[in-house]
Amino acid sequence: MRMNPTALTVHQKSRVLDISFEDGSSFSIPFELLRVYSPSAEVRGHGQGQEVLQLGKRDVGVTALEPVGNYAVQPTFSDGHNTGLFSWDYLYKLGNEQAALWADYMARLHAAGFEGDAGREPGAELPGAATAHKGCGHKH
Repeated sequence: MRMNPTALTVHQKSRVLDISFEDGSSFSIPFELLRVYSPSAEVRGHGQGQEVLQLGKRDVGVTALEPVGNYAVQPTFSDGHNTGLFSWDYLYKLGNEQAALWADYMARLHAAGFEGDAGREPGAELPGAATAHKGCGHKH
């Protein structure tokens, strides 16, 4: 069932997206979570197991939020990323499953060798990585 939003507010200072839906649900989704779970190929890869772990996104901002038809928004993040189309259904999923998604993100950071809250700060790099791999090599 498609859920449409009734309100959408970008809070720059607290770095959250507030969104309310017609079923009465409302969520405050941190920009960092939006960025880490961007539905773009750059983040998701090209299939199961191809996801690219996003590092250093703790302080990411949203510099623009453009509507896409009546079904999605396309944010531009302060790190330049702007290829993710966030459908209303996907934003609902991110809000509704926020705790589990956040736990999964932290688990993936820990599996990559980061401890505690590390890996989220700007400039973070994978332990032992000489150079950070940028994207998947394809033009999107």
